[in-house]
Amino acid sequence: MGIRIPKITENTNKGTCMETEEIKMKYPSGFELAVHMTKEEMEHHIRLMAALKMFELGKVSSGKAAEFAGMSRVEFLETCGRYHVSVFNYPAEEIEQELKKDLEVVRKMSSQ
Repeated sequence: MGIRIPKITENTNKGTCMETEEIKMKYPSGFELAVHMTKEEMEHHIRLMAALKMFELGKVSSGKAAEFAGMSRVEFLETCGRYHVSVFNYPAEEIEQELKKDLEVVRKMSSQ
């Protein structure tokens, strides 16, 4: 995979300018036909899949993942649901601790 990263300033759909960089990727000839997509559709899909996976792994926030995928945060979170990516990225231990705290609060409230 070859990578070329020039800095580019472009307008976003919100009318603001952001600096972007470009990644050039090599893939097998005809791959877009194998996945039944145009080159543009494949590029969008690869960006979306990368954004979803990086978000799922906790590497980026939902806002940064949405920006990378070229959509709003709300659209990205809806897309997470379609691809079965949890929007709650807590380690199991953290979830357990949070639930224990919540249950304790509920117990205190019901005993009053």
